[in-house]
Order: sequence, then C-alpha cells, then structure tokens
Amino acid sequence: MLAARRVEVIVLQLGKLDLTSSAGKLMLTMLAAMAEMERDLLVERTQSGLARAKAEGKTLGRPVRTTDEQRAAMISRFKTGESISALARDYDVSRASVMRIVKPTSTSSAAV
Repeated sequence: MLAARRVEVIVLQLGKLDLTSSAGKLMLTMLAAMAEMERDLLVERTQSGLARAKAEGKTLGRPVRTTDEQRAAMISRFKTGESISALARDYDVSRASVMRIVKPTSTSSAAV
C-alpha cells in the first residue's frame, strides 16, 4: 500500500529504501516488528508497575473527595427527601457523584 502511494522510507543510517524491492520489504517488515515489540514491552512494564504498586498497598486512581461518614450522611439525608442538588452543594461535589453514592440505596428502597 505504501509503495502504491509512492511513500519513501528514509532510514538515516541506511538511506532511502525502495519499498518495491525485496530488501525494502524486508527492512520495512523488520522496522514494524521492532515497533510492535517496543509497544509490547511498554505495556508489560506498565502492567508490572501497576501490580507492584497494588502489592505495596498504594491506592490507584483518582482520590476520593468524600469520607465514609459524609457518604453515610448523604444517604440518610437523601432518604429524608433532600434533593441531590442540595447535597451536591453542601458537600462540594458534583450531582453525578451524589447520585452514584445514593443510587444503590434509592434503587433498593424503590424495589421494596
């Protein structure tokens, strides 16, 4: 496809490669294989770093903005009829965060 589009590959140490020749095809295949290997190694290093961090007990992801006590208070206030918007303002979090916290409670109480 690259040869059909008249793309020229220039390797600084080797010069211009003719992609239509067998040597050019070989070199392009080798370059692609090396790039794929580098990508696989990067993913492998990332996964091992994440596993090591988890093993050390580090918390991954975004920090939690509310404490367990605040979440329990949100749930109880929501049960008494307080609006999601008011809870979001009081605890300085988004409405989506409040809904995520109170939704399991509101779903289970609606099913009862």
